[in-house]
Amino acid sequence: MEWLIWIHVLSAMIGIGPTYFGHILLRKKQSSNQLQQSLALFGLLNYFPKIGGTIAVVSGVALVAATGWNFSDLWILGSLVLYVMIQIVAVGMLGPVLKQLMQLLNIGDDAENDPGVATNKTALLAKANRLYNTASILGLVLILFMIVKPM
Repeated sequence: MEWLIWIHVLSAMIGIGPTYFGHILLRKKQSSNQLQQSLALFGLLNYFPKIGGTIAVVSGVALVAATGWNFSDLWILGSLVLYVMIQIVAVGMLGPVLKQLMQLLNIGDDAENDPGVATNKTALLAKANRLYNTASILGLVLILFMIVKPM
């Protein structure tokens, strides 16, 4: 049983930890080139929560099944709800915004001088930051639930 706890904790740390680096990648005041590179690296960082997060959820469900805990326990139910909310924000909402931003950045150098394109880029980046901050805060609450285990 102890090995399952280790798998759960390590997969959560490895899966979730690197995603907090994304705040640096989505910073304001980047040139279009820098932002394109940042978004490319951001895409690579997404493999960590996809793999590690999945292992953390599967091992967490296995822990509940192997122990006296119940899915109706507040901290387990709350954690699952938070995980689903994070997926909705990160995949369902942030993903399309980042895709739009990348398409806008790929228009070309001549469009970069267009004030409309610059305004759209700024607005999309601000929206991406808000969504990413929301997902990060939900992730911190999720981690808090795992540590404190409120009943």
